[in-house]
Amino acid sequence: MSKSLTINLRSMLIAVTMLAFTFTGALAQNAPKLPEGMKGANSNDPRAKLKPGLTDAGEAAKGIKLVTLLPKPTAFQLPANDPNDPKIIEALNALGIPGQMVPANQRLVNAQLGFANTDIAFQGRHLFVGNFYGINIYDIFNPSKPQLLISVVCPGGQGDVSVYGKLMFMSVEMANGRLDCGTQGFPIEAGGRRGPSANKDRFRGVRIFDISDIKNPKQVGSVQTCRGSHTHTVVPDLKDKNNVYIYVSGTSFVRPGEELAGCSGQRPDADPNTSLFRIEVIKVPLARPQDAKVVSEPRLFKDAETGKINALTDGGSRSSGRATRPVETDQCHDITVYPELGLAAGACSGNGILIDISDPVNPKRIDAVNDQNYAYWHSASFSNDGKTIVFTDEWGGGMAPRCRENDPSVWGANALFTLKDRKLVFENYYKIPAAQGDTENCVAHNGSLVPVPGRDIKVQAWYQGGISVMDFTDPKNPIEIAYFDRGPVDPENLVLGGYWSTYWHNGYIYGAEIIRGLDVLELTPTEFLSQNEINAAKEVMFGEVNVQTQERIVWSKTLTVASAYVDQLERSKAMSAEKISALRGAIANAERSKLNKASRAALASMADSLGTAKTAVDATRMKALAEVLKNPSL
Repeated sequence: MSKSLTINLRSMLIAVTMLAFTFTGALAQNAPKLPEGMKGANSNDPRAKLKPGLTDAGEAAKGIKLVTLLPKPTAFQLPANDPNDPKIIEALNALGIPGQMVPANQRLVNAQLGFANTDIAFQGRHLFVGNFYGINIYDIFNPSKPQLLISVVCPGGQGDVSVYGKLMFMSVEMANGRLDCGTQGFPIEAGGRRGPSANKDRFRGVRIFDISDIKNPKQVGSVQTCRGSHTHTVVPDLKDKNNVYIYVSGTSFVRPGEELAGCSGQRPDADPNTSLFRIEVIKVPLARPQDAKVVSEPRLFKDAETGKINALTDGGSRSSGRATRPVETDQCHDITVYPELGLAAGACSGNGILIDISDPVNPKRIDAVNDQNYAYWHSASFSNDGKTIVFTDEWGGGMAPRCRENDPSVWGANALFTLKDRKLVFENYYKIPAAQGDTENCVAHNGSLVPVPGRDIKVQAWYQGGISVMDFTDPKNPIEIAYFDRGPVDPENLVLGGYWSTYWHNGYIYGAEIIRGLDVLELTPTEFLSQNEINAAKEVMFGEVNVQTQERIVWSKTLTVASAYVDQLERSKAMSAEKISALRGAIANAERSKLNKASRAALASMADSLGTAKTAVDATRMKALAEVLKNPSL
């Protein structure tokens, strides 16, 4: 066994479920030499050398302020701080890790995985935080004082959560998941197997809870899948209100057929019905969720002409520092759907793919891209108009330091593509500019749109790289406009920490901090974002939000929205200072008069004299501003 221990998160997830581990070192990893011709991160950024600490880390922020941090409930924290405590050994054993075999100085690091916060969903005044140990539900009626309503203890990792009406869905992938939500896991077996032996009590797939009584969720359904559910996506059928569909992305090993009939981990040439190289589609009858079942297993990586199901590869990646042979794509990590457009974007290990979901049961691949700078296509977001897609690369699997001074700015980054004739066209990369330390796991991860009218803005988690807010209105030139970051959790050891997901919801940013708990934050005005733009974003109120199920954002024709457009046109110098001043004066007068007849007439008269824009973006803003001025509301 090596002197130190490193467990890549993705490798660990697979290893935990396989119960076969190779410990290889989690002390600080020194960055390799920056490849020739590439640019690294800025070591002079205020975020670069923050004080470490779990509860007292240094902080750096611009354009974001922390409102509150709510620690994780006791049941979702490590049961002890002594690595030799029997409770830590038990926690490791429950994960399938032979606790006594782990070096004492690495037990806490690895046991922490079993209690890590993951993804977030919203419904009304309720926030749902997934966790490898279960789900926590909060009341966020007062965002500055979130209240824990209920903890659902139900291990199985990674606990990604979504909601739809009275139902809550939870992903389970790891081999310690049990049908009864028990915490004891299963007996540890000798290594050398592809996975644990069959057990009738094991659960890997999607759990379904009834949340009609939010303080008393009840499991009412469960659908087993061959590789479990690493993530899942809720897919409404706009033509069918009686059912909802779930796209299941499994990334782990295939369970034995003795445990779930029909499962096969063989290569396609040995078994054309292999459980690899596919996703599953679950149909959930809303009136009878207990009858939910897999209704199709789309081969999204198939060559339509030859029928070859393993037709896509990553094209060879050089993110290891050297070019590698092409690797087949046999899984999706995340699929983001935009039902109104009938499209989905799949981040599928070696490829980014565009999918036609007009028939939700039978999604079809439209286009696919790969990139030698990408190690693992992880997640995707559409712009509000659906013309741009942001893909992320989880280089290092989330457990590696990939934002150091010598880490290339195009590795572990976002890749921005525009859609032209339903084809993906690469535009540029985006990565946080600040250098992070050797003990800070950092790479692009989960985020959501911020509903500022006239702009494409995404708030995004970067693990211990903190939160970054990216403006990608011009996908060829994405820029950072705000950030929030803490120092490393541990100054000596590489610990799985930082933000798993950061999402905007009804005026606030909510962050699932893997170790620390739930952060609530707010945007603040800077030279890149005005108070009027923030106020306009706050006017957009969502009822139910699963970020991987995108809905079109629509802004009301309010004077606040008009003011946001005016600020943008001033920033881009699309109008003269005199015209900007006149517009602001007319809007202020209309607000004071509560939109009396005279003020309405003054606004309407200005709508037709805004001028001609030099760019398409400003032309769109001017058109939207004119529409507000002609028929404004308070």
